[in-house]
Amino acid sequence: ALEGKTKGTTSGGNINVSNSKDDITLSTSGGNINAEKSSGNLSMVTSGGSIRMEDLDGKIKASTSGGKVMGEAIGGDLNASTSGGNVSLHNLTCALKASTSGGNIDVEVKTLAGHLSLYNSAGKVSLSIPKNVGVDLKLSGTKISTPNLENFSGTATNEELNGTINGGGIPVIVEAGGGKIDLVFN
Repeated sequence: ALEGKTKGTTSGGNINVSNSKDDITLSTSGGNINAEKSSGNLSMVTSGGSIRMEDLDGKIKASTSGGKVMGEAIGGDLNASTSGGNVSLHNLTCALKASTSGGNIDVEVKTLAGHLSLYNSAGKVSLSIPKNVGVDLKLSGTKISTPNLENFSGTATNEELNGTINGGGIPVIVEAGGGKIDLVFN
């Protein structure tokens, strides 16, 4: 367990952090980063590896140039990005901005805690959000699927969906570029 200002750097190896808090900065040129059961300001950057997060809370940045970004049970505010890999985030209670240039995005939100923005150049976006929440929706992609869309007011085509759910509220933006979007309400 670490507290205070923590910095971990390696040029090729993996980094694992657990049960830590406050200011945590982790970076590696080639390895994977695993962070769990930690809170505070967390910055995780790898040039080639994947990032796995579990049971985190705080202001979190996860960035990789080539690997996957995976997360489970995250609260606070998360900014996750990868240039080539998939983004897979589940059981979220955080505000979220996530992006990938080449992979797929799979996000399941337990509680919409703030803005939600997903950006993808070519892959598929699968998003699951709570259904009884006021949302401002702005979706664009090559094909949009919303099988259980209710209380929607706005315009909807196969490529764009703009409007509100339950009177509006939290902004939910998905730009899938050349990819498909599946939006499900749970």
